[in-house]
Amino acid sequence: MYPPRRNVRINTQRLSIRPPERGDYLQWRTLREASRDHLKPWEPTWAHDALSPDDWQRHLRGWREAWKLDRAYAFFIWLDFELVGGMTFSNVRRGPAQMASLGYWQGEIHQGNGYMREAVQAGCQWMFDVGGVQRIEAGTLTENHRSQALLRAIGFQEEGLARAYLQINGHRHDHVLFGLVREDNSV
Repeated sequence: MYPPRRNVRINTQRLSIRPPERGDYLQWRTLREASRDHLKPWEPTWAHDALSPDDWQRHLRGWREAWKLDRAYAFFIWLDFELVGGMTFSNVRRGPAQMASLGYWQGEIHQGNGYMREAVQAGCQWMFDVGGVQRIEAGTLTENHRSQALLRAIGFQEEGLARAYLQINGHRHDHVLFGLVREDNSV
């Protein structure tokens, strides 16, 4: 396991960031259900049983297995004891690449408070310092200007357009690609 999952905590001025735990289900379900209309346009198609206990168990098993195999690192973002959102560093590639892909989501109620910027900045620093990567990539839908502004504010550089990059909400979409390199990191 690289790095160990147990007791991982990333603390910022306002937030606590940690891997998802079994007891997080109700907050996860409540926040995502309340934000369903806000999140669906930006995410892959939701499963037919999205937010059910079975869906939660699949996610939790997947997150834990991916962490154990050094493939992905999932985190939940907390403001005191309230779930704000989540971020995942996925597609971890070792060897000469030493890179990962960043994805994140935030509950609609928490928009506009700078929480995601604070969390992503701290998460990227953790991936460089503890996760050992040298490069982090992120992609946004072409019309997701808020997410693009967040990435630029943290120091990500726009690198181009990827046509039909990912299937989002049932359709393939172009994405603007961004990269953050450890040497250029000012987070």
